[in-house]
Amino acid sequence: MNKFFSFFAASNRYKHLIGGFIVATLAGSFYAAIYAAAVAASCLELKDRLYGNLWDWTDWLCTFLGGIIAALMFYVLFPMVWN
Repeated sequence: MNKFFSFFAASNRYKHLIGGFIVATLAGSFYAAIYAAAVAASCLELKDRLYGNLWDWTDWLCTFLGGIIAALMFYVLFPMVWN
């Protein structure tokens, strides 16, 4: 369990996870959440690349994973609440 937390603490990956979740939550639907998370992840990595750093696929996947979690909320949790 310690390796799990140290993975997300390295390079502020937990911030990527939270950011992807927030952006996808504001999207409003399942497909829009997936799309918004992919765009947000790509924009964050482009910003890193333009500042002279390398493209980090791990950070991109953490941002996208946060978006997938939010999209699954739209797909699974919200229909249960509305019905």
